[in-house]
Amino acid sequence: MTAAFTFPGQGSQAVGMGKTLADAFPAARAVFDEVDSALGEKLTAIIWDGPAETLQLTENAQPALMAVSLATLRVLESEAGFSVGRDAAFVAGHSLGEYSALAAAGSLSISDTARLLRTRGLAMQKAVPVGAGAMAALLGLDYEAAVAVANEAAQGQVCQAANDNGGGQVVVSGDKAAVERALEIARTKGAKRAMLLPVSAPFHCRLMQPAADAMAEALAGVTIRQPASPLVSNVLAAPITDPDEIRRRLIEQVTGTVRWRESVAYMASHGVTRFFEIGAGKVLSGLVKRIADGAVGISVGGPGDIAAAKEALAAAHSA
Repeated sequence: MTAAFTFPGQGSQAVGMGKTLADAFPAARAVFDEVDSALGEKLTAIIWDGPAETLQLTENAQPALMAVSLATLRVLESEAGFSVGRDAAFVAGHSLGEYSALAAAGSLSISDTARLLRTRGLAMQKAVPVGAGAMAALLGLDYEAAVAVANEAAQGQVCQAANDNGGGQVVVSGDKAAVERALEIARTKGAKRAMLLPVSAPFHCRLMQPAADAMAEALAGVTIRQPASPLVSNVLAAPITDPDEIRRRLIEQVTGTVRWRESVAYMASHGVTRFFEIGAGKVLSGLVKRIADGAVGISVGGPGDIAAAKEALAAAHSA
């Protein structure tokens, strides 16, 4: 198999996402209904009608993006013959997308995933007072240089590499003052751009430990099954299938670095040439081109993408 199924993270959300799929395909509508039922509220109304400020709240954006990804996958299964176990050498997701990947691979139920992501979003927002933390994107520095910038900027506070996205794009996270110092240091070290991100909390750093504790408790009460295809873990950039290890790595992921560059490189080095980005946006497909020479990113998020995805999957099998 030369295909991997990948799932987007926070920042890819947009009001109206998934609506055309749900209108056209009962399989997609059923996913949104299941998520609404699991949460005991009409998250679907927020996804499709907004307002954008409400959708962007971490507690809403995380289960919303998962719902769109799984609705898209169900359409790919019913209309294009996709099968995770048969067609995906690996599954992977960026941050919250890791939960979508596990739901896609049958490791978590959609209902459990929705509730876990609601808990995760609330816990991540609550972990640090608003305004106390920050995140910043450093563009034009490799990962090692960005880590050195973060270490220099910390000065007794927290400043860590949160996302290694590839293509010279690294996000740092931590105490606001430390992250602001990192911006200045990065510019002196040759960063092409260094900018604060419009986020409400410093994700993927040690300040998120209270959220990690909350997820440990939440995950303890959830059944995790062996995934139909190996999950390339954010914190390991390597595949895992054991349910106990999956649980442990999901907890570590809250405070750990999302090693996306290394994850994509690992999959490419093990024969993956086509990366299907399933759900909202095209961020991951863009990153694939920067990380893996010759690899193709295929974004699937609406009815118009289904036929092309079917053709790309056939090509992956014949490659």
